[in-house]
Amino acid sequence: MLRKTPLLSGETYHIYNRGAHKYATFTDESDYWRFSALLHLANHSGPVLLREILERKKHIGRFSGEIFTEQTDKSLVDLLAYSLMPNHFHFVIRQKMDNGITKFMQKLTVSYSMYFNTKYEHSGVLFQGRFKSSHLGTDPYFKWIFSYIHLNPVSLVEPQWKEKGIGNPAQSKEFLRNYRHSSYYDYYVGERPERAILAYDEAVGLLDKEADLQDMLAAYVNGRALYSNSNV
Repeated sequence: MLRKTPLLSGETYHIYNRGAHKYATFTDESDYWRFSALLHLANHSGPVLLREILERKKHIGRFSGEIFTEQTDKSLVDLLAYSLMPNHFHFVIRQKMDNGITKFMQKLTVSYSMYFNTKYEHSGVLFQGRFKSSHLGTDPYFKWIFSYIHLNPVSLVEPQWKEKGIGNPAQSKEFLRNYRHSSYYDYYVGERPERAILAYDEAVGLLDKEADLQDMLAAYVNGRALYSNSNV
């Protein structure tokens, strides 16, 4: 089925989806690691070869960062930001070639679904239909989504932060700094193997240099009134 609004090369989008029936799509650290590895390996003109790589490199330890040294041509998309939550995910993606986002998402979700269904003896669809997208056509919208995505994990320690604000900023900032399943770490904490997932140099120039939680929260709050119809 064709999208009402095609995804255009050179344009940037907020891409998101959740587990079917709101079921968890990530239940332990190995699930998050598998999906993160696929974020890296699926951005390639060839097939996803994670199973073959793991078979060839049996010495790779559990959750090893070595998988992110595997060479991929990054020809489909620039992945600028991501956040993985127990039952949903958010990406900021720039399309690099025609149908690049669709190809990337198909390779990513099909490969992960096969892994998940085998591991948990799950049947049926894992994700809630086709992924959702919104075009990030302005700089303020980009910065709002970028803040929203990186603040998203705060929901795990302060479930009502979107409605009531962050009650304990110090605790929330420390939680985000230690949350390994988003690109917050890569932009605001330090370097790690998972940075290979990102088109890091493409995004870092668009960001404010300060890594202050209150600045990110202000960007989110200021944009919420403008972009409340974005259905994120």
